[in-house]
Amino acid sequence: MEEEEEEAVNFGKSIIVPIVQELTKQYLTQIPPHYLRLEQEGTSLLSHDSLVPVIDIHKLARGHGDSVDSELEKLHSACRDWGFFMIVNHGISISLLEEFRTQVRSFFRIPYEEKKKLWQQPDNHEWFGQLFVVSEEQKLDRSDMFYNITLPPRLRQLDLFAKLPPKSRETLETYILELKKLAMTILDVMAKALKMDAEEMRKLFADGVQSVRMNYYPPCPEPDKFIEFSPHSDADAVTILLQLDETEGLQIRKEGKWIPVKPLPNAFVANVGDIMEVITSLFALNLKVLLMDLN
Repeated sequence: MEEEEEEAVNFGKSIIVPIVQELTKQYLTQIPPHYLRLEQEGTSLLSHDSLVPVIDIHKLARGHGDSVDSELEKLHSACRDWGFFMIVNHGISISLLEEFRTQVRSFFRIPYEEKKKLWQQPDNHEWFGQLFVVSEEQKLDRSDMFYNITLPPRLRQLDLFAKLPPKSRETLETYILELKKLAMTILDVMAKALKMDAEEMRKLFADGVQSVRMNYYPPCPEPDKFIEFSPHSDADAVTILLQLDETEGLQIRKEGKWIPVKPLPNAFVANVGDIMEVITSLFALNLKVLLMDLN
């Protein structure tokens, strides 16, 4: 009996909107209303005195002893109280990160006519465009993005990968595999912090979906009137963010205030996603029930 052919997976669609990078090249006498934000909720900022926790992932993954216990407690606190942490000593080569940055910059400089070959399709939100645009009246982010599903390979849109510039495709392939390994290491140390079985955590995500989103923010003459990227949480287990330069654009909401994230050279920013929040809540609930049963 022949195996049934696996159906393509579609994680959603989005209304196709103009590319912001091209709009900025036009002489506009009025701000397009779709991008104008007259009211911005909770724009007050905390100072850099409230620094995002920095985690040495190599120490957690390889080491033992009191210093590791201290780092593990810092990770636990970061996940519980912040939902964010910076990752240093992650083991990914600086040369790969620099090459990836170079290719991302080059990618967004592709001529407009070439970009059109990588445009979103009406029935799928991968490729160039914006995510989750469901209404013609919806406010839009003043940014462009390129989004695609990268792992497992069976979920890829192969025609998309074939259209990527060869060097960008080669660098992306190397980068996503390194990020997969880093993500599994992060899950391992999270399991340690929760006193979970690391192998059980790995099984949950061993064949999980990985996607890559590249964001481009054109220079903005009136930044107080725009939001480059709408406030949100990530519906995944963990997001690993690489900032291409030292521009302080990312902000984290904590205790009702927005905290600017000061980039560290060649560090990643990890964001604990909604799926991980659900899993750890269920684990804590099961642990409580077990302790009650033991009593």
